[in-house]
Amino acid sequence: MKEINMARPLALKRSVSLGLLCASLWATGLSVTLVQPATAQVVKGLPDFTELVEQVGPSVVNIRTLEKAVVRDVQANEPDAEMQEFFRRFFGVPMPSPNNPNAPRQPRRGQDEEAQPKGVGSGFILSSDGFVMTNAHVVEGADQVMVTLPDKREFKARLVGLDKRTDVAVVKIEAMGLPAVKIGDVSRLKVGEWVMAIGSPFGLENSVTAGIVSAKQRDTGDYLPFIQTDVAINPGNSGGPLINMRGEVVGINSQIYSRSGGFMGISFAIPIDEAVRVSEQLRATGKVQRGRLGVQIDQVSKEVAESLGLSKPQGALVRGVEQGSPAEKAGLEPGDIILKFEGKTIEKSSDLPRMVGNTKPGTRSAIQVWRRGSVKDMHITVGEFEADKPVKKASAAEKPQTGTVTKVLGLTVSELTDAQKKELKLRGGVRVDAVAEPASRAGIQEGDVILALANIETPNVQALEALAAKLDRSKPVSLLIRRGEWAQYTVIRPVR
Repeated sequence: MKEINMARPLALKRSVSLGLLCASLWATGLSVTLVQPATAQVVKGLPDFTELVEQVGPSVVNIRTLEKAVVRDVQANEPDAEMQEFFRRFFGVPMPSPNNPNAPRQPRRGQDEEAQPKGVGSGFILSSDGFVMTNAHVVEGADQVMVTLPDKREFKARLVGLDKRTDVAVVKIEAMGLPAVKIGDVSRLKVGEWVMAIGSPFGLENSVTAGIVSAKQRDTGDYLPFIQTDVAINPGNSGGPLINMRGEVVGINSQIYSRSGGFMGISFAIPIDEAVRVSEQLRATGKVQRGRLGVQIDQVSKEVAESLGLSKPQGALVRGVEQGSPAEKAGLEPGDIILKFEGKTIEKSSDLPRMVGNTKPGTRSAIQVWRRGSVKDMHITVGEFEADKPVKKASAAEKPQTGTVTKVLGLTVSELTDAQKKELKLRGGVRVDAVAEPASRAGIQEGDVILALANIETPNVQALEALAAKLDRSKPVSLLIRRGEWAQYTVIRPVR
């Protein structure tokens, strides 16, 4: 259907009507003064990204990863792996060979190894001597990493190091005089500011997309406050730079929020200051040293703050303290709220892992905690991050005594046996035999040991029942429990 432009006839009609009106007023002897419409506000034009592309484009690279595939020499009539597994599972013997029915098959070794494509991503040149930054998930597990420059030169790269927790990796190519990017100041980045991305979405090299900063300090991980943008990011963009209007890199495009697998208007970039800090350690030692306290933490909700007498929800709630950890040695307890670390206020719980993680192991740091209604200043020697230890469950060597039902808390409990006290290294406590509401809602499990209620120790069932009977049922109450090797803190709302 052909479009009709109505703008001109309408303008003509208004002009004719205005002319007739003026003529009528002149005929009656009235003077007419025509008022000119106010000058429209000048609208600032959209940014031009062409100069930025020319400036930064030569520093953005395409990354291809390869993995070795074993090619086997399969003879005719040789049973495949699935059939052999079937015989082994259901008959208890290997599948007979066609050539020798009584002899088990001998596995064949791979005769050739061929490099097969594994994935594609992006990266950018950190220094003129060939250090390239990208995402850890782009190069992790690859047997070969190939870097292609915008001038089509291709290099086999060496993996310097990667850090999965921050998703940052550094690779090295043997080249000199390369155009390195300029590193920007993330603290100057503002929400609503224009930004640009260059990368290789779906393997399409040197693709440019643009948008604005949607949010800063977006919590989607333990150690990174991400930059959220609406810049179009798709598979293959990972590891590419996020660039401000000054031509500086302010982030590494890393993640997207998607229900379809494609771009949906929300993407996340690793702040470049965090990434550079990690890259410096990777280049120096090939790994990242990260501090740890040995605590389980949670957000301080309004309900938790109320139950502990804190004026407002802030800090990091200590729900558990690992045995032998720096936190235990410093005297931290479940139920403490860490308010400050090295003088810096912890507004939300996710601030603490970043602060501690960026602290060199062995550093003696000052912390401030809220404990039982008052502020307490302490010092802690930061440990080095290591893999989490498996949690050992409480012993069930001896059958507990007949349980006592504490209805106000929704618990069936019993005394600890002497063997359980010895194994758990406890002087006392009450074992949970069964849970109902509200205990189940608070996350309490069968086998947990209750150590304190409302910040008062519960060495036995009688003490727990006496405390429960005095509770103000209109308010939540704190509960300290032991689960395996961890002491944990939770909040429970009694039955009214």
